[in-house]
Amino acid sequence: MKIAITGKGGVGKTTIAGLLARSFALQGRRVLAIDADPDANLASAIGIPTQKLAGLQPFSKMKNLAKQRTGADQNNGGLFVLNPRVDDLPDRHCVEHAGVRLLMMGTVEHGGSGCVCPEHTLLRSLMKHLLLDRDDVLIMDMEAGIEHLGRATAESVDVLIIVVEPGSRSLQTSIQIEQLAGEIGITRIAFIASKVAGNSDLTYLQESLQNKTLLGHLSVSEEIREADKKGTCAFDMQGEFKTQISNIVTALGAFSR
Repeated sequence: MKIAITGKGGVGKTTIAGLLARSFALQGRRVLAIDADPDANLASAIGIPTQKLAGLQPFSKMKNLAKQRTGADQNNGGLFVLNPRVDDLPDRHCVEHAGVRLLMMGTVEHGGSGCVCPEHTLLRSLMKHLLLDRDDVLIMDMEAGIEHLGRATAESVDVLIIVVEPGSRSLQTSIQIEQLAGEIGITRIAFIASKVAGNSDLTYLQESLQNKTLLGHLSVSEEIREADKKGTCAFDMQGEFKTQISNIVTALGAFSR
């Protein structure tokens, strides 16, 4: 199962990505979590200790590796391979915790949208490999958009989850993301409601998302807030949210079949 998670900044998508990753791992599934958000926080949402992250770099920052794999380090007049070997990289450059393996993608910094450089080529090839050739449950935490997905890989995403909170700005962002996703061929799009304070919030979102798939919701949680303050994993705590995320996992399984 390949799951991409996005939404407006601050809606809680990284928390949900971490909870989903830990939930699938608890079921005995092979889980690969991909942090594709430049503001990388997925490690703490999974519960990975800081000391375990020492030395783990985003692939976008591995300039020497990108040059080696694409042949750009060879004096060949600026030419390089556009389909470098990447199948060994996920297992070599990951950190594992509680049955979840984490990869950090990062973002290639460049001046124009048409950049074709060794780092961009490596990132694109790695994303294609992860989505097309791996058998893991893949949970990808993205920024507010679908920049890491292209037309060649979009059809391999089983579900694009858009996280929304009760508010017009969050819903407006979700509409924009849904339109972009449709343009590159993503057909299975579902929503998760976050930071729901009560029945009025839930009703507001249900009415706003009529004719769309709402997998479930997470209520406003003091336990999740405390975990966020401390930079720890909410999954290691107890609370109503544990039942809610379990229900979402069940709904997700049914939706992705």
